[in-house]
Amino acid sequence: MLTIKRLGIDDAYVLIAGARAKAQEIDVPMCIAITDESGNLIAFERMNGGKVTAITLAIDKSFTAIGIRKGTHLLGDANQPGQPAHGISSALGGRMVAIGGGLPVFAGEEVVGGIGVSSGSPAQDLSVAEAAVQAFAASQGK
Repeated sequence: MLTIKRLGIDDAYVLIAGARAKAQEIDVPMCIAITDESGNLIAFERMNGGKVTAITLAIDKSFTAIGIRKGTHLLGDANQPGQPAHGISSALGGRMVAIGGGLPVFAGEEVVGGIGVSSGSPAQDLSVAEAAVQAFAASQGK
């Protein structure tokens, strides 16, 4: 039998609040998706002005991050022709995303969920996701 750690709804709210605060600071309304360790959606927020095209992308960034257990920004170079992950963005029905803005959320060494952020540039999306993960870590006393 396995014991699985996963984010709860209160954890998801902490992540969303951290992301929202950073998005407001940089003045870019975002779509923010929080998934559990299996990539299933726990919570979602589309800030006023968040792009409609960013809804699914945010969810898929979070899904990708938990699947690869690292940030989606790291797939960009690896997804280029001749590189080891070329074509990964067409895997799993196109759900794998090779654009910055998706990060896994860890509790110790375990991935307990993920966050995906979309509506800004890849760098803006990544900075908002990083702020969310930092807020979560602070809430855990780390």
